[in-house]
Amino acid sequence: MKNLFLVAFLLISSINFAQDSQTNETTEPEKRDITQNELSIGALNLVAFGALDLTYERIIDQNSSWAVEAFIKALDRDNESINDAFYKDFSLTGKYKYFFGERYARGFYVHGFGMLSSGEYESNYYYDSNSYNGYYEYEDYTDFALGFGVGGKFVSSGGFFLDLGTGIGRNLLNNDSPTIVGQFNVNLGFRF
Repeated sequence: MKNLFLVAFLLISSINFAQDSQTNETTEPEKRDITQNELSIGALNLVAFGALDLTYERIIDQNSSWAVEAFIKALDRDNESINDAFYKDFSLTGKYKYFFGERYARGFYVHGFGMLSSGEYESNYYYDSNSYNGYYEYEDYTDFALGFGVGGKFVSSGGFFLDLGTGIGRNLLNNDSPTIVGQFNVNLGFRF
């Protein structure tokens, strides 16, 4: 009787274990096959500088995604904090992100980017010895930069996320543009 009970217990346990293993194996790959999208806004640029920074990101698989980011500086040209913070008035940036770790497109990542930007840049500095004042002459520019960066993405179970990232790149085409471009992103968004 004890042997029959032991055999029945082992049989039921193995069936239960097999069902749990099969359930975990089928739900996890199915989740990874679902392509997901994300929309976010650059909260730091919006609050601190009044600049609109919108990002659309598409998740390719567990470890990679691509994104398109549009940056538009506020039209208020008299606001010194905005003019001092950014040389660019507009930029369109494409990014490829590679995530490290076991979690689905979240956590620490590295990215490469290409940025098309335009704006005004200081071309010459003039000093007036009579009034002891100096001023910069600005010229319009359009340029393309390549660069890389690092970041981290933290996603809640409901789909809301915080993406913190930084990057550095170099403009390639125009001598009258900033040589180095930087990115500092604090994006808040939603994954759907």
